[in-house]
Amino acid sequence: MEIPIKTSLEIEAMRKGGRILGNLLKRLRENAKPGTTTLDLDSLALKICEEENVKPAFLGYKGYPAVICSSINDEVVHAIPTTKELKSGDLLSIDCGIVLDGMITDAAISLVVEGEKNAEAENLIKTTAKALASGISQIRPGNKTGDIGFAIQEVVHKAGYHIIRELTGHGVGKRLHEPPIINNYGKRGEGFTLKPGMTLAIEPIIAIGGRFIKTLSDNWTIVTRDHSLAAQIEHTVLVTAQGNEILTSSS
Repeated sequence: MEIPIKTSLEIEAMRKGGRILGNLLKRLRENAKPGTTTLDLDSLALKICEEENVKPAFLGYKGYPAVICSSINDEVVHAIPTTKELKSGDLLSIDCGIVLDGMITDAAISLVVEGEKNAEAENLIKTTAKALASGISQIRPGNKTGDIGFAIQEVVHKAGYHIIRELTGHGVGKRLHEPPIINNYGKRGEGFTLKPGMTLAIEPIIAIGGRFIKTLSDNWTIVTRDHSLAAQIEHTVLVTAQGNEILTSSS
């Protein structure tokens, strides 16, 4: 399997696009308030894409009908935005991708809608963020994809949570999903060797209860079978000569 190595021009396009995406998700986070609908957030995401002159990467992808995926509580990933209003204390995960100069960046955030405290959701989000940081810390030339997965699983299992094993990270760039698949579990020293110029979407997806999932009748929304809370946080990361660079941070 050949893993794409990006040129300096492609990397710069992803760097610019990543900043735009990071700031887009920051604005969505700020607007995810009680009474707001996920369709409102989707409309805002489209407006920002138009303002920034970038294309939504998800809209139309395999028939997906929206700009963002907006998963609430037991919805794990790929939930289509609706007119359902957010409630204080809801756990909301927002996943989005954009295209700039033909290059795609992909990122996701998880948050608790302001108002009512939800310690269970907050702890899950903290663990997901910690697992993501741990996985990214393993991204450097010569390391393996299994090193990333091992670092993520170590954090998740220590916290007593469960990795959704069917949902993975992946390469990203000219296409939304490129090689390699990056599992959120693994063994040190196994998998594909990381090289400078690779761009990877790292995305721990974890649940409080069991790891088993099902897809709803819309053929997109994936939920936990036991209806426990789930969270997803994601960054697009560049493998550099010295280590790594997160491309989707907000400024």
